[in-house]
Amino acid sequence: MIYLYPLYFLGAIAFGFVILKIITSAKVLLSVLRRSWRSIEDRCHLYQFYKIPEFNESFQENQLYRQVSAYLSSLPSLEDSDFANLYSGRKQNEFSLQLDSGQAVYDSFLGARISWKSEPRSERTRCRTFMLKIRKDDKRRILRPYLHQIQTVADEIEIKKREVRLFTNVQAEEKGGIGRWRSVPFTHPSTIETVAMDTDLKNKVRSDLESFVKAKQYYHRLGRVWKRSYLLYGPAGTGKTSFVAAMARFLCYDVYDVDLSCVGSDSDLRSLLLQTTGRSLIVIEDLDRFLAEKSEKVSLSGILNFMDGIFSCCGEERLMVFTMNGKENIDPALLRPGRLDVHIYFPLCDFSAFKNLASSYLGVKDHKLFPHVEEVFQTGASLSPAEIGEILMVNRSSPSRALKSVISALQSNGAARGPGKIGRRLSEGGSQDESEPSGPVLCRESVHTVREFRKLYGLLRIRSSGSRKSAGFELEEKEAS
Repeated sequence: MIYLYPLYFLGAIAFGFVILKIITSAKVLLSVLRRSWRSIEDRCHLYQFYKIPEFNESFQENQLYRQVSAYLSSLPSLEDSDFANLYSGRKQNEFSLQLDSGQAVYDSFLGARISWKSEPRSERTRCRTFMLKIRKDDKRRILRPYLHQIQTVADEIEIKKREVRLFTNVQAEEKGGIGRWRSVPFTHPSTIETVAMDTDLKNKVRSDLESFVKAKQYYHRLGRVWKRSYLLYGPAGTGKTSFVAAMARFLCYDVYDVDLSCVGSDSDLRSLLLQTTGRSLIVIEDLDRFLAEKSEKVSLSGILNFMDGIFSCCGEERLMVFTMNGKENIDPALLRPGRLDVHIYFPLCDFSAFKNLASSYLGVKDHKLFPHVEEVFQTGASLSPAEIGEILMVNRSSPSRALKSVISALQSNGAARGPGKIGRRLSEGGSQDESEPSGPVLCRESVHTVREFRKLYGLLRIRSSGSRKSAGFELEEKEAS
């Protein structure tokens, strides 16, 4: 009997192989039957077929083809396809599947079974095609809702995967007299949360941006172009550029930074505008300084037309952002609603903004030196958020030393101005001191004397006397007439 055990074991293995072969054969047979049944249905014209080519008759990209490609890549059933191409994503450990040429994938929508097939590239048109197959009985019921579903899902996927880019214009002469954009990935880390700004104002701006993104139908009902414009104004170093970056990151919009010094004429400026895309943020910085220089290439009229002329209507879902040091000498025609809808004032740092900076840079929400810092602020002395931020950054290993350095800097600020000059504010009724530095001055030492701070910071910003704005910022939202 002992010698029979190996025979029993071999017999069991052989029986297992037979069962497995029968099951495999049954699966193959079932697959063949399914394909045969589908072939019979096709020959009986039970299905409607639609082609979605990669390009249209003018050899322009078919947006629907791109959306279908993104949608099919998200289908779980794609993993069950006979062949699928596997690609690495932009991020680490990110992968994506795409349907291989000649292969099919199945989907369901509202109870209907739908088939997609990737057709090989045509020899005549050099164009790839997706073939959509729907039962004729389901066509009228599901076709349009299904296509809307594809567009919605594809847009969501695109937003999640979209790489925000920063575009800048080159000299018109480099491109035969027509301005062109060059781009790099936009990696600025600023967010609305990290910007030194009053909390209530942050919430208002965030709400305004969210409302704009959802307002396409509302703008169309009013007969207005779906765009909005912002003016950010205040002394240098108060966070205007960082706020522009924060807006772009919040919305995932590309940034088009217009360098007016590289624009050859008003028509060249219009050409640049026409070459921007939707879901973009178009920025012109230091507009007041450019207007003061009275350029012979770009006129005020050209800028006004850039802001709300007929060419500005050739594109939607765009934000236009302009920055200035002050708007007191600006032509009122440029500031009116429609050209500049929302005005946001960025002042020098007060104690409330300082506490936000201390929390961000040092992780300190309260400190025994805070009352002393507040007392110095109450005398009217102030620095820009960029200047205070630099002091906190280089002294981040010691919060006490950082706060003492801020106090010394504020005191030297007051000493540099002398009695009666402390606390002058840059406001609509005043002007910026011409001798002040054009940007934040970096502080490299831990502890500084009054003389060292005078040397590093020079004549710091002078702000006009009077009561301080309690919020620290001013949001002037104007409705277009």
